Amino acid sequence: MRSISTTRGDGGETGLAGDIRVSKASLRVEALGTVDELNSALGFARAICEDEDVREVSKRIQRELFTVCSALATPPESPKPQVPITPDMVDALTAAVHRFEAIEGILSDWSVSGDLATAAAFDVARTACRRAERSIVRLAESGEAIPASALPYINRLSDLLWIVARKLERDAGVNSSLREMTGKAGNRFSRAW
Repeated sequence: MRSISTTRGDGGETGLAGDIRVSKASLRVEALGTVDELNSALGFARAICEDEDVREVSKRIQRELFTVCSALATPPESPKPQVPITPDMVDALTAAVHRFEAIEGILSDWSVSGDLATAAAFDVARTACRRAERSIVRLAESGEAIPASALPYINRLSDLLWIVARKLERDAGVNSSLREMTGKAGNRFSRAW
C-alpha cells in the first residue's frame, strides 16, 4: 500500500496534473489550496446544518469543488486533459441563488454574522470562497491560463453561500440586518462582496 508521506514535497515543490512540479508557493497552488480550504469550510457548515435541502445542495457543491480543483491543477502544458467546469454548473448555482432569494422574508441588506452558528459557518465558507476568487484572479492576471468558467462558478458560489446563511437565519427567526442594528437608512448594498 502506498503511503501518503511520499517526501516528494519536502523541498517545497508539489505536483500538478501530468506530473508537472511547481513551487508550493506558486499562484496556481495558492488558488488550489484556497479552493480546498473553501471545500473544508463548506463541509463543516454542512456538518452542523440541520436543513436537509441546504445539506444536499452543499454536498453537491463540495463534489463540484473537486472538479474546480482538478481544472485549476491542470495547466495547459499538462499532458492530462482538463476536466471542464461547465456553464451548466454555473447555471445550477444561479438557479439555486434565485430559488433561495425568492423565499419570503430573506434579508437583502448587509448582515452581521454570528447570532446563529450554522449561518456563521456558511459565512465563513463564503469568505473563503471570496479569497479563492481573489487567488484565481491573481493567477489569471499573472498570465497563467485558467478554466473559462472558474471565476463565474466561484463568484456565483459566494452569492449562494451568502443567501443560504440568510435563509438559515430567517428560518431560525434571527434578524442579522446591519441597517436595523444601526438604525441607518440608505440604498441597499452589495450583499456578498
